Amino acid sequence: MTNSSVIPMNEGASLLMGSGEIGYFAYTYTGWRDETMSWKTTAYLGTALMASPIVDVKGPDAAKFFNKICINNFDKFQVGKIRHAVLCNEKGQIMSDGVIMKIAEDTYRTYWLNPCIEFLADKYSSQYDITATNLTGQEYFYQIAGPLAFEIMAKACDSDISDLQFANHKMIKIAGKDVRILRLGMTGNLAYEIHGDISEAFEIYNHIWNIGKEMGMKKLGQLSYCMNHTEGGFPNINIHYPLPWYESEDLGYKGFTDYMNTRPGAGWYNENRTLVGSVGEDLQVRFVNPYDVGWGNLVKFDHDFIGRAALEKIAAAPARTVVTLEWNADDIMEVYGSQFRGTEVEPYDYIEDRPNDVYYVTDGNFVYHADRVLVDGKPVGISVGRGVSNYYRRMISMCFIDPKAAELGQDVVILWGAPGHPQKEIRAKVARYPYLQMERNEKIEISK
Repeated sequence: MTNSSVIPMNEGASLLMGSGEIGYFAYTYTGWRDETMSWKTTAYLGTALMASPIVDVKGPDAAKFFNKICINNFDKFQVGKIRHAVLCNEKGQIMSDGVIMKIAEDTYRTYWLNPCIEFLADKYSSQYDITATNLTGQEYFYQIAGPLAFEIMAKACDSDISDLQFANHKMIKIAGKDVRILRLGMTGNLAYEIHGDISEAFEIYNHIWNIGKEMGMKKLGQLSYCMNHTEGGFPNINIHYPLPWYESEDLGYKGFTDYMNTRPGAGWYNENRTLVGSVGEDLQVRFVNPYDVGWGNLVKFDHDFIGRAALEKIAAAPARTVVTLEWNADDIMEVYGSQFRGTEVEPYDYIEDRPNDVYYVTDGNFVYHADRVLVDGKPVGISVGRGVSNYYRRMISMCFIDPKAAELGQDVVILWGAPGHPQKEIRAKVARYPYLQMERNEKIEISK
């Protein structure tokens, strides 16, 4: 077992968690309430994405390949740019989404698109002149986010980064080491990422932390990291929805199941799912398309791609869109209080034992939580990614909802409790989306 005392990322952690070959990493440092305030008041240093699957795709046909498998168009994608890439099956359901950077001519680095990306590169190898190389584990990946992110980075970097615009990246030096800095993040406000050779991970981490801690920076644990997506308006794989990896054999991914079965662990998030919440075992309603999650602007019908025909039909009349829900405090307290009414009363499903609906204590499966959302007793959507916003002192969730019920202030009911358990109708209102009301990263102008 790795000695966590010599790993700077784990220094100060109040609780560690294990993750197979990755080893032990910080679940929490100073507590989720303190940590989740960091990206509103100062900044955080996060390492939650160190386990990111990384694959480079190279070759003269790389752009054509990405056009085939992504809803995005890569014909004019330039070196130094970043793109949020989305892959779908023939039903239009999201198979994966992540980041693609163009780091050189005909060279693209992808994050969180595996195992789909390697499977598809092999599938289309006879049609496109490309090679795919798995670099997972060879690169460190730090996130710095919050209102002081630029000030901290300006002190940490050996050169000026004020010219780095949103969704761009460039090579610089930190502490004399080559790093790639990205203007990107998951909080919604000012954020950066730093990538570099894994052999230099500790040195760069310590350099940034020693500067940041003097300015009030916090270390961000895994628990708090999974709480920023709902607040920031970023639907996220695994937190908000599962992926139809084992349900797409006849939807453009023939052979994908066998492919993952020969790579133990590759399909873990979706191979053995535990489905909880009032949605129950209904899996199809949990799968999403780009319009469900508010990414219709990313769909470009100027090229042929997997899922285009289905998405053209969906685009004409989307069945769902995405909003934030604010939960009624009195109803939340009734659910909480039900456990104290004596043994003759069966309590509602617990709501207070975790600040969000990401489950870390499981039977080995990955747990997906989704609750029915009703208007006048009729289903209009599902609530996912429930969490506590300590900053706003609200319980919120993301909701994939019928557009007719998506008006700001609309009253809805969230059905709390698994089928067969006592269920409570929790009142909620459609609230602003994104919920975090701070200047967005893409709109912030940095000056020297």
